[in-house]
Amino acid sequence: MRVLKILLLSIAMIAAPPAVLAQPSLAEAKAQGLVGERPDGLTGVVVGNPSPAIRQLVEQVNEQRLAEYRRVAQETDAPLRAVQARAGRQIIQRLPRGQYFMDAAGRWRQR
Repeated sequence: MRVLKILLLSIAMIAAPPAVLAQPSLAEAKAQGLVGERPDGLTGVVVGNPSPAIRQLVEQVNEQRLAEYRRVAQETDAPLRAVQARAGRQIIQRLPRGQYFMDAAGRWRQR
C-alpha cells in the first residue's frame, strides 16, 4: 500500500506543470536573495534575469499588496503613495539580516 501511495505521488509530481513545482514562497525567494522589498511597499526582483516562477511570484504579491494599500487608502482617506511609503518603511525595518531592500536611489542593498 505504501509503495502505491509513493508511486501515485510521483506520477502526480511528474504530471504537474513545472511552474507549480518550482513556485517558491515569498519567504524562500527573499531568503535566497532573489526578491527584495522596495520603498513603495512592493517587492522587486533582485537578480537580473529571474525565472518565470519568480516573476510570477513578484507579480502576485504586488497585486495583493496593492489591493490592500488601495483599501487602506480609501478607508483612511490618505493618498495611495503615502500608504505605500509607510508600508514600505515598516516592511524594510522588519527585514531580517541578509535580505535585500531597495534604497532611495534605486539600488539593492543587503540588510
